[in-house]
Amino acid sequence: MIKPLGQRILLEKFEVEKKTLGGIILPDNVNDEKNFAKVVAIGTGKRLENGEREAFDVKVGDKVIYSQYAATETKIDGKKYLVVDEKDVLAIIE
Repeated sequence: MIKPLGQRILLEKFEVEKKTLGGIILPDNVNDEKNFAKVVAIGTGKRLENGEREAFDVKVGDKVIYSQYAATETKIDGKKYLVVDEKDVLAIIE
């Protein structure tokens, strides 16, 4: 498995639902490259001046929205992963 370092987070992209709550199926071009992903692993955190580590705002399993141009993409065992800095996670999807 991949273990991010410092304030970095490992994400796995997921597809958003292509059907509305009312049952309307959306065409593929409406759903192009959304920045939704699931947190797979988190790093060790930023080291503070007192030697302790800063806690993350996200946890493994959270679904998040990330900044489009901030991610570094990698492929391992046929799966695509993204590595982003914690500051590039814009929101948690609840």
